[in-house]
Amino acid sequence: MAFFGKAAPVSPSINALPRGPGPAILPAMPELPEVETVCRGLAQALEGRKIVRAAIFRADLRRPFPPDFARRIEGRVVLRVARRAKYMTLILDDGWVWLVHLGMSGRILIGPCDDTAPGKHDHVLVETEDGRRVVYHDARRFGLMDLVPADALASHPLLSSLGPEPLEEAFQPAVLAGAFTGKTTAVKVALLDQTLVAGIGNIYASEALFRARIDPTRAAGSLTARQIDRLTTAVKDVLREAIAAGGSSLRDHRRTDGELGYFQHAFAVYDREGLPCPGCTCKEGVRRITQAGRSTFCCAKRQR
Repeated sequence: MAFFGKAAPVSPSINALPRGPGPAILPAMPELPEVETVCRGLAQALEGRKIVRAAIFRADLRRPFPPDFARRIEGRVVLRVARRAKYMTLILDDGWVWLVHLGMSGRILIGPCDDTAPGKHDHVLVETEDGRRVVYHDARRFGLMDLVPADALASHPLLSSLGPEPLEEAFQPAVLAGAFTGKTTAVKVALLDQTLVAGIGNIYASEALFRARIDPTRAAGSLTARQIDRLTTAVKDVLREAIAAGGSSLRDHRRTDGELGYFQHAFAVYDREGLPCPGCTCKEGVRRITQAGRSTFCCAKRQR
């Protein structure tokens, strides 16, 4: 299977996803489940393997590549692939970390090495000693890559202010309650604040609040202990289910094998304005409101 210059076809099932009558939703930034899905695919392909060839086909993405980027990763063994919020970290055997962010449209596709030429939006290529090819494809070029000393990773400007990981065992209701204490910001907006909780974006904030039966416009600091408990559980559950489904493919997200994620078929409220609320008897159906310039989907009857 060769990926150079070939974008995976859009499945008709995406276009068949029920949508409400409101305006089209802008392409979603990959959130924690999408990045985790790509991260796991990269781990299978790269961990413990040497990069025998590396090439870049332009000078920059959202920002310039590090000096001598291709030369510096070529010949290195990838010890571990991990995720921090919406970033991927590839730990190399020379004490450096290859930091990756997918931006709006970045994809990482993996296949066997062959002689297929890179496509227009294929910007980075690496090949491994066992004949695998990894291609970074990004039509909008909002992604970024950097090389960071491993002992300075936590203090990197892009990572230093990130909040706790919601899927870690340590993320308990008391942690979320502490993050929300005194916050007059709407709880939906607070969930999008990466300094409070890392990795949650517009899709999963809307879905978690619906599951937790919480009005997205309520001040974050006004939630009761019981609501905090429900929201913590809902966040963890929706993220884990989305990861198991390979993430949500609304436009750009692909798994590393080029296939779509399919959690979009399980959306309760996101991008379903005017459609019936699951398990609810409200007549209005799913509502769409705007908060901090982003669309929020909710149920006025269920969410209080």
